Amino acid sequence: MLFDIAIDERDGWTVLAVVGELDLATAPKLRQQLLSVTSGGQAFVVIDLSGTDFIDSTGLGVLIGALRRARQAGGEAAVVVTQPRVRSLLAVTQLDQILVVGDSVDTAIAAVRDAGRAVPAVGGGADG
Repeated sequence: MLFDIAIDERDGWTVLAVVGELDLATAPKLRQQLLSVTSGGQAFVVIDLSGTDFIDSTGLGVLIGALRRARQAGGEAAVVVTQPRVRSLLAVTQLDQILVVGDSVDTAIAAVRDAGRAVPAVGGGADG
């Protein structure tokens, strides 16, 4: 079974792009990557699930844990979902009501800003 996590940085956010099913066998790998990122001081995380078409309850738990840890650190977590099956799962479980969900990394980050939630300081300029 193919499963991979690519990590990138964008505008003060760490982006974890997940490819493959997020289930009992693979969710611990994503959890470990998220713990590594957040324990390293990064509180702004985007989990890109555009390469994922199946998530089980273990995977959902990892998403909730990521959001909880990010917010405890003064940050935010957002999720990218493009697969209808995954989007439906988030709607049925009402996780789309607590997670910021976008159809791309850029729209997910913009949705966090539009919701007035915490965003990373970028650019090094002082706030007004």
